[in-house]
Amino acid sequence: MRVIVADHPLIAHKLTYLRHKDTDSPTFRRLVDELVTLLAYEATREVRCEPFDIETPVAATTGMKLSTPKPLVVPILRAGLGMLEGMVRLLPTAEVGFLGMLRNEDTLEAVTYANRLPDDLSGRQCYVIDPMLATGGTLAMSIQYLVERGADDITAVTLLAAPEGIEAMETQLGNLNVPITLVTGAIDEKLDTNGYIVPGLGDAGDRLYGIV
Repeated sequence: MRVIVADHPLIAHKLTYLRHKDTDSPTFRRLVDELVTLLAYEATREVRCEPFDIETPVAATTGMKLSTPKPLVVPILRAGLGMLEGMVRLLPTAEVGFLGMLRNEDTLEAVTYANRLPDDLSGRQCYVIDPMLATGGTLAMSIQYLVERGADDITAVTLLAAPEGIEAMETQLGNLNVPITLVTGAIDEKLDTNGYIVPGLGDAGDRLYGIV
């Protein structure tokens, strides 16, 4: 698995205010939206394109357009929904599927409770979006699920990641014969005993939707 930390001053600046415990939900949502657009620029660097002949006002030329089949953006419910608009702003022609997953707070394992994905993902590039890569179980299960349906290139986009989560993904996804990339805004110090990222930013879903 390839890991890319999007090292940019604007990302560091916005992450700082995102982490701040006094940042209110409207500001938190706006910052997430802005951050995802910056991360999406890096995540889509290798999006598949094909030549496209056009006429400019001056002459004929050949440009580029996104290839078919279109890429698929997959937010992990519920927190991933807060990242969707920022992602599709950069990929407006992408299709969107949904996976509902939650973490069992006792076992820290991911459980699927909703699925709105095409049955056949053969030849599709997929972009999985979830704010936090903590234990790694949710993202690893999501990626395995997409590969089982035929996806052949998957990029996960997160705001933050923990070293333990990255290690878990590398272990669980090591036998998949498809390119896997993680693009994240920062790799934090560690997980605490409750599986939360330290220093992190708390529960992203709660902070997005105003639940405290």
